[in-house]
Amino acid sequence: MLSRVADSIYWINRYVERAENVSRFVEVNLHLLLDAPMGTAQQWEPLVITTGDQDIFKERYGEATAENVLRFLTFDSEYPNSIRSCVKSARENARSVREIISSEMWEQLNEFYLQVEDVARSEDLSEFYAFYPEVKKASHMFAGIMEATMSHNEGWHFGRLGRFLERADKTARILDVKYFILLPSIAAVGSPLDTLQWIALLRSASAYEMYQKCQHLLNPSGVVDFLVLHPEFPRSIRRCILLAEQSLHKISGTPGGSWRLSSERQLGKVRSHLEYITLEEIFETGLHEFLDNLQNDLNHVGSAITDNFFGLSVTV
Repeated sequence: MLSRVADSIYWINRYVERAENVSRFVEVNLHLLLDAPMGTAQQWEPLVITTGDQDIFKERYGEATAENVLRFLTFDSEYPNSIRSCVKSARENARSVREIISSEMWEQLNEFYLQVEDVARSEDLSEFYAFYPEVKKASHMFAGIMEATMSHNEGWHFGRLGRFLERADKTARILDVKYFILLPSIAAVGSPLDTLQWIALLRSASAYEMYQKCQHLLNPSGVVDFLVLHPEFPRSIRRCILLAEQSLHKISGTPGGSWRLSSERQLGKVRSHLEYITLEEIFETGLHEFLDNLQNDLNHVGSAITDNFFGLSVTV
């Protein structure tokens, strides 16, 4: 497969997944605003901090109000990681490989793009609240259409690889928002607000119902165990890394042995670490430190994939 085509399919899926996960970031706070006790301070700046782009935000918007953060993360066409920019980038990549992907995939992305552009022109902030579930639904539809209409060949595996790497990274970021940044103080640990935040976090990862089915108590260690180490939940970091590695092996054609591409070695190390590390070891290291190191490792994996297959530099 041409590296240009592989690159486009990989990034189509990363951008669509990224748009979905930005909507999940925002929904964490929106759920909290609806459920939090009266008088609880709104916290929008943590959402900007977790993107790593707080300098860009401050330069363009200044104060981290609800409206400023929502517009920055959702519709700012000059911010490359906004939902609007991600969907536009996914569509542009799809346009360049229309002869490779299915027509249904292109139609879904085009409808997604037009939907986002239509809401972006609205000045009514209340429309934003109903918009984020639609972003998740559009992302799920694209993934389902790709699964059902595209041959499960090398191109499909590049797309799958991009989707699950992006999902693993963003699950780590969603968890980091809650555990390291969002909680107002140590004194609030174990409080009703703390419980509401953990519920909002699980809902933002579409994990609340599945968590309840396998865990009887809602507590930080249980949530971390479920979102980081669960071997079967489709949004857990461990599960995403496993599925990404499977697709990478299919692409490289190296099922084993001493010779592997650098991207395979790096991703294999991440997968092995997640398989054998214990919850106690994670908390002993510090959850924020663990998640921060994991995100750095995933960035290195992404860079190695670019070097191995695409031959160009891409900023994540």
